[in-house]
Amino acid sequence: MNNYEEKVNENLIELKRKDENNMNKNTLISTIYTIAMGIGILVCCICDIAISGTLTWSLIVLSSVLVTWIASFPVILLGKRGVLVAMIAISISIVPFMYILSILIKVNEVFSIGAVMSIISLVFLWIIYITYHRLKGRKLLATGITLLLAIPFTILINSTLSKMIGEPVIDIWDILSVFILFILAVAFIIGDYARKKG
Repeated sequence: MNNYEEKVNENLIELKRKDENNMNKNTLISTIYTIAMGIGILVCCICDIAISGTLTWSLIVLSSVLVTWIASFPVILLGKRGVLVAMIAISISIVPFMYILSILIKVNEVFSIGAVMSIISLVFLWIIYITYHRLKGRKLLATGITLLLAIPFTILINSTLSKMIGEPVIDIWDILSVFILFILAVAFIIGDYARKKG
């Protein structure tokens, strides 16, 4: 009994040590990542001021890099545990980013169209996240469901864009994409069924 408890304690200590090592490594990587992005922003700002005498196009770089950092940093630092944090961060920041971008490039459609597309895409991303979270042990099934759900979302995006810019709802490439998505979805679902039976 004592040997068993000692073995369990040793395993727990080893797992804790691995988690600490991974966290230290992720902290180092995320720090280097942040510094590299900061240097990139700084270089762009210096070049912009040297050429234009003020901040112009570099503000686009600044806002884009900032949103990218907000969305990616939690995943780099925390790994899989940071996915939820990243999802929340991008959900909060993407629409304001579209608004700021439309002001910087002076194109109102960037916000009016981009914000709507972003919201639709976010809904789809959250559905994907929930699907994989609920089906942790059945990734093939989760992938198949995701591919199936991509079909109505593709049609929704196309119909929304059609109303905004007058483009056709569906063309030959959309039909081909839907067909491929459906075939792949069926293949993944059958693969999951076969794995479960086997």
